[in-house]
Amino acid sequence: MTNRISTRKKAILAIIVVLALAGIVLIACWIIQNKENPDVTAAFIEEHMTNDNGTIATYLKPAASENPDIVAGREALSESLGLWMQTAVVSGNRVRFDDSVQLLTTYFLNQEQEPFIQWKLRPDGQSEVTTNALGDDLRVLDALLKAFNRWGEEEYLQLAKEIGISLQAYTQTEGYFVDYHDFARNESAAALSLVYVDISALREMHNNGILSLQDYERYQDLLAHMPSDGIFYPKTYQISSGQYEYDASVNLIDQLIVGIHLAEMNHPPKDLIAFLKGEFRQHQQLAGRYTRESRKPDADYESPAVYGLAIILALQTNDLPWAQQLHERMLQFRGQNPAYPGGYVFDGNTHAFDNLFPLLAETLFEQSR
Repeated sequence: MTNRISTRKKAILAIIVVLALAGIVLIACWIIQNKENPDVTAAFIEEHMTNDNGTIATYLKPAASENPDIVAGREALSESLGLWMQTAVVSGNRVRFDDSVQLLTTYFLNQEQEPFIQWKLRPDGQSEVTTNALGDDLRVLDALLKAFNRWGEEEYLQLAKEIGISLQAYTQTEGYFVDYHDFARNESAAALSLVYVDISALREMHNNGILSLQDYERYQDLLAHMPSDGIFYPKTYQISSGQYEYDASVNLIDQLIVGIHLAEMNHPPKDLIAFLKGEFRQHQQLAGRYTRESRKPDADYESPAVYGLAIILALQTNDLPWAQQLHERMLQFRGQNPAYPGGYVFDGNTHAFDNLFPLLAETLFEQSR
């Protein structure tokens, strides 16, 4: 009898050990999957960064808006919508893309006057602004036209044409797109931020009959003949004077986006890339801002969006080892707050682009491997 009980205990113990080991394996697989899987960031955005109406909140924490020209709290940006749409196209998620088109036409697209995309919405989907934001508009156009190329849905093309024609009619000065147009005051900006010269979107517009070849080549020339201080690029192009202007404090997000557009033209920003590699090699990090004159960090923070954009630039230049290093560093910032798995959350808050740019970058990175 004693031997029989002992044998039974051993059998039960063996079962417990096997189940425990199986549990450990499952947990390990879950950790690996969630560490490398961009879907966890998309899930974070959908669960924690999405307002009741489906628009993407700019910040995780609510905050009252004190100035309609400055984003606050759960207000939604057309920038976020465009990035979400681009990621949906890249990942082949048509349901997510169609949901985004619905948000675009329901909330962001103002049809009262000439159609334009309102750059900012209140959390309830209402807008207090009467201006567009060129860079955001072009990102949305890029997503719509690439979605049309991928899925052949005519609605995407017609919507892109509607937005593109309005842009050309109202958001141009002396033959160049400018940063914004105020549709209530009928006033336009005087300058074009070079970060907004979205070569991919402009090419798609040309290929789909929205932008003439002459206009497309004008923007190519604008970037191709853009000066550099040896590393950094100017911030704006002043239309009336034809002058490029620099910022004293350089936002690395802007520099990386300009670099991506150059790489899309087969003009990779070699000096900028060499500088970034040197910084990363020496400090194992990239700062969010740099002083243009000294080339020293002008901020003590790191931005997941910076790493996401740097990954995209590395992929554009077919530098997979560099992309891998950046990817490893970027993921160190994800999931640090256990209440928000998959999110890039710090001190209980985060900005949408610090999740959307990494999501887009990781989606592209996983497809490149």
